[in-house]
Amino acid sequence: RCSSSLPRRRGACRAIRPPFSPGASACMGIVRVRFLHGVGASFVYGAAAGACGLRVSRGGGARRQERAGSGMAGDAKLALCQLAVTADKAANLSNAVQRIEEAAGQGARVVVLPECFNCPYGVQYFDDYAEELPCGPALLERSPSARALSEAAARLGVHIVGGSIPERDGDHLYNTSLVFDSNGDNIARHRKLHLFDIDVPGKIRFQESEVLTAGSSLCTFSSPLGDIGVGICYDIRFPELAAEYGRRGCRLLVYPGAFNMTTGPAHWELLQRARAVDNQVFVAACSPARDESATYTAWGHSTVVDPWGTVLGRLDEKPGVLVVSLPSTEPDGVRTSIPILRQKRHDLFDLGRWLAKP
Repeated sequence: RCSSSLPRRRGACRAIRPPFSPGASACMGIVRVRFLHGVGASFVYGAAAGACGLRVSRGGGARRQERAGSGMAGDAKLALCQLAVTADKAANLSNAVQRIEEAAGQGARVVVLPECFNCPYGVQYFDDYAEELPCGPALLERSPSARALSEAAARLGVHIVGGSIPERDGDHLYNTSLVFDSNGDNIARHRKLHLFDIDVPGKIRFQESEVLTAGSSLCTFSSPLGDIGVGICYDIRFPELAAEYGRRGCRLLVYPGAFNMTTGPAHWELLQRARAVDNQVFVAACSPARDESATYTAWGHSTVVDPWGTVLGRLDEKPGVLVVSLPSTEPDGVRTSIPILRQKRHDLFDLGRWLAKP
């Protein structure tokens, strides 16, 4: 096991569990195992990712070599797939794969899906559509959504941030994003940290906490676009999360999300631009397409913002794929011109220190 947020089970990999610290990196280490018939697996464990990943390879085949860290050779492309989501999970998965193919065909190296891309969004749906997402080989056996994304990532040679799907772990349900690299390996996962509990009188009331459990770990991973931090929807409203990702060296923050017709027009783009400017990073938020007949109507308007706060690309409310090149000169250029990250008064703004006071 590689996440303190997941319960231990008999026979779990206790021998490889490392001592974690708050400043731990996304991947603490890899344990490789060779099975019969030339099948190998690498178990990746880490604190920041909030879970473990499985890398499976078969003997005799060459594997893609990806650039780790934030180094890049020129501009690279990011894609957001704004999907029409229905009550048919199989159809949703097929549609997602088709849109990923479209994005890869346009040169995208990292593809992002929306929150709850495999099912309708709503507390009444999470239990019925939930999938078990165990660490290790069983992930692809038990989760059709994970299997579809893994196969697409490996076939197309892209990284996929799998929006989010309802996850079942024992008696708990989570809103979880799985990340796959271009070999189809599950390299990270993020459980939504901040549950969407709001009550706007006369407009909308929604309480995710009625059925969901909040995650407890941050999630970062390396990609051809540099280091990426992941949040889900309501997580974007909490600047401390974005600031911590920036402190860890993330160049891009991605937020699969489903803002509604009340919060979307008011805050969707505003929050993205705020997180981008505050932390001098790229920010991308990927929404489902709008469906006026759904019990929950998403705002849409998937968007990419640069570190200056400029919108690089935006969809409307309809289904579509947005592909944007992220300039390799940023965010270094903005950070040199306006060096707020160096100037920040950490001696005054140590949030943990203030919260610890009685």
